[in-house]
Amino acid sequence: MVEPVAERTIVVERPLDLRLTLGQLGHGRGDSTIRFEPGRVWRATRTPLGPATVRLTDLGERIQATAWGPGAEWALEAAPALVGADDDPAVLEPHHPIVRELARRMPGLRIGRTGVVMEALVPAVIGQKVTGTEAGRAYRALLLAYGEAAPGPAGLHLLPPPATLAALPYHAFHPLGLERRRADTLRRAASHATALEATVAMPLPDAYARLRAIPGIGAWTAAEVALRAFGDADAVSVGDFHLPNLICWALAGEPRGDDARMLELLEPYRGQRGRVIRLLEASGLRAPRYGPPMSPRPTVDW
Repeated sequence: MVEPVAERTIVVERPLDLRLTLGQLGHGRGDSTIRFEPGRVWRATRTPLGPATVRLTDLGERIQATAWGPGAEWALEAAPALVGADDDPAVLEPHHPIVRELARRMPGLRIGRTGVVMEALVPAVIGQKVTGTEAGRAYRALLLAYGEAAPGPAGLHLLPPPATLAALPYHAFHPLGLERRRADTLRRAASHATALEATVAMPLPDAYARLRAIPGIGAWTAAEVALRAFGDADAVSVGDFHLPNLICWALAGEPRGDDARMLELLEPYRGQRGRVIRLLEASGLRAPRYGPPMSPRPTVDW
């Protein structure tokens, strides 16, 4: 067993559910940047001080954080925010009976924040306008082709560093399942990684504006990043294929909806709309399906 570099104990007000809180950081089956075990989560990350692996163990009244790698101290410093220790689910006013029931059933779901932008941005760009299956496959292919082993004993992998992504020609992404549009967005964002990482210290409106200043990063991608990297409890992924149907079905009994109707139904929760969405997604509730599932599409240059 590789000896850890550092450890710390995080005292949190219960309840806190590690799997529910950190589940949004996984990207499909086979995501080797994160591992969920009973009462424990392992996560690999590229910190400003270098790579790290952090292990979070639920010990009841506290979370034990253990870290490996050059970025271990940074990862431990960021661990309370990661698990949502400073998040207060009680700020949600559950107007709707379903939201009230889900908040009661899942009181341990927190909105955490990673404090690292590119690790949220890369899978978000990969997930643009494709099915979850396609996105997961391309994300795994990117890890295998250009990622590297994370420090520590868990056998996790790190996303390729921004410099590697920025230097790749667009056609190098094609065998991974990424057409030129998404490939160019990844390359462009990676070339501005330093400026994008700085958004974690900016007011949310300014952070969103800087994200969206990169061509190819729209409202959906920015919200996906903000929820994870900034811990924005109000993040709404406008433009999602399934989300409006879920919101409209859960909050109004309408099996289909669009972004405008979704935003209308979420308006009473402004400031906490992302939290409501997380509760609904974690519930397993789904809108009725009226047709065959979407099929994977061939990779083409758009």
